[in-house]
Parts: sequence; C-alpha cells; structure tokens
Amino acid sequence: MELIWWLVAIVVMAIGLIGTVLPVVPGTAIILAAAIVHRIALGPEKSLAWWNIAALVLLTLISYAVEYASGYFGAKRFGATKWGVFGAVAGGIVGLFFPFPGLLVGPVVGAIAGELVAGKRLVKAGRAGWGTLLGNLAGMLIKMIIGLVMVSWFLLSVPTPFAW
Repeated sequence: MELIWWLVAIVVMAIGLIGTVLPVVPGTAIILAAAIVHRIALGPEKSLAWWNIAALVLLTLISYAVEYASGYFGAKRFGATKWGVFGAVAGGIVGLFFPFPGLLVGPVVGAIAGELVAGKRLVKAGRAGWGTLLGNLAGMLIKMIIGLVMVSWFLLSVPTPFAW
C-alpha cells in the first residue's frame, strides 16, 4: 500500500509542476496537497515531519506572493503609472474568463489601455505592457523553480520505501 501512496504523491506532484507554468492551475498548492495527503496516509514515521509540511506551506505562500507581485514590479520597472497597473489588474481579471491566452494577454492589454487612458503615447503604453508581460513570465519561472524545490524537498525528506 505504501508504494501506491508514493505513486499517487509523485503523479500529483508532477501535475502540480505542470500547474506552475499554467496560469489557472494552482501548481504549488497541488504539490503541497500531495505532500499532506502522503503524510496523512502513511503517518509520521514513513512521511514528512510537520516542520517539513510547514516549510512547504511557506514556499507555497511565497510562490503566490511572487506570482501576484511580479506583474506589478515588471510594469513599474518599465515605467507604468497607477493607471497602467490598474489596467493590468483589470486585464488579469478579465483574462480569467479566457484561461490560458487571456491570463497572459489580458494584463498586457490592460496595462496598455490604462496608460492610454492616462494620456500616455502608444510607445510608452507599450513599454508598460511589455514590462507586465516580462514580469508575469519571470513570476512563472520563479514559481516553477519554487515548485521544483518543493518536490525535491519532499523526495529528499521522505524515507524511501524502495530497498536498493
């Protein structure tokens, strides 16, 4: 039965890693859930200690903070005003209704529209949109790295059931 729980944990964590680069799927939360289910199913002697779970919770929270802050800082780095940031947030919300392309394109279009409403020229508005896109991509990359750290932490912390 232990091998089945290992297989379930590994498969779910793989899905979580895929989710770290897909905007709609909560990748690190899925990885955390797999670790918690593994802990509950196998108990403390064959799974993670609670302090390891706490560390994974902290990494999950950090990944979401990075995800939400990255677009903002990217836009600000490329000169976005409050209107551009507001437009990026509004575009992200609208993009939720158009899953994958909407969540990447929505904030960019929103940032450009916000800058145009604020009276900026198209070139400056485009820079804010470009910054939003770069920030979002950097956030995805960092979130994926955090997901890999979480899976590695799990694999290195849990006693292996395999006799080599």
